[in-house]
Amino acid sequence: MRILVVEDEESLAESLRRGLSADGHRVEVAHDGHRGLELALTGGPYDVVLLDLMLPGLGGAEICARLRAHGDPTPVLVLTAREGERDEAEGLDAGADDYLTKPFSFVVLGARLRALVRRAATASTEPAEPAELRAGDLFLDPQDRRCRRGPHEIELTARELGVLACLMERPGRAVAKQDILDEVWDAPHDIDPNIVEVYVSSLRKKIDAPFGRRSILTVHGTGYRMAPDGG
Repeated sequence: MRILVVEDEESLAESLRRGLSADGHRVEVAHDGHRGLELALTGGPYDVVLLDLMLPGLGGAEICARLRAHGDPTPVLVLTAREGERDEAEGLDAGADDYLTKPFSFVVLGARLRALVRRAATASTEPAEPAELRAGDLFLDPQDRRCRRGPHEIELTARELGVLACLMERPGRAVAKQDILDEVWDAPHDIDPNIVEVYVSSLRKKIDAPFGRRSILTVHGTGYRMAPDGG
């Protein structure tokens, strides 16, 4: 696996480089945002980008957003030392595929990276998915990875698309967080089910809030339900 690590804390960056290299991966390191973006755009292809959110020069969320704007689908795992849903959602909104809060276990990091790469490989080889899903004026095409509300295109990350598809395939039915994890994540039993809340929050900001809708409903004690009419 070829990995780009963008981390300004040099001791941590070196620890990541040594640990990942010891596992047989090829690792390149950047210590600031501008160099990280340059490598990500021109030094690849990489199998995955490990990206700190807090970077000098250019923040991790901005790097991720620029990668996606260039059409780069490389899986991105963001690292954050800060706690709170808002910081995690910042990276996800920018197009990251997953996040990990410092401090973290190398075992968990390795599992997350392998899961991201497996998922990317599966997405590139899997057969055509079901036809376009619809809930009122909300449309989702899992195969082409496109979402729109009426005529308005909505950009979603791969993980957001997976969560939304999981709900739209079961209109009007309550879907448990663990069921969403089992369907969308590769190693669901190693992940806190509350991560689903982060992705649902991000989805609501994209598919509901700008349009004055409320299509993803919370089912207390269970999970979430997609309103059949799209809100």
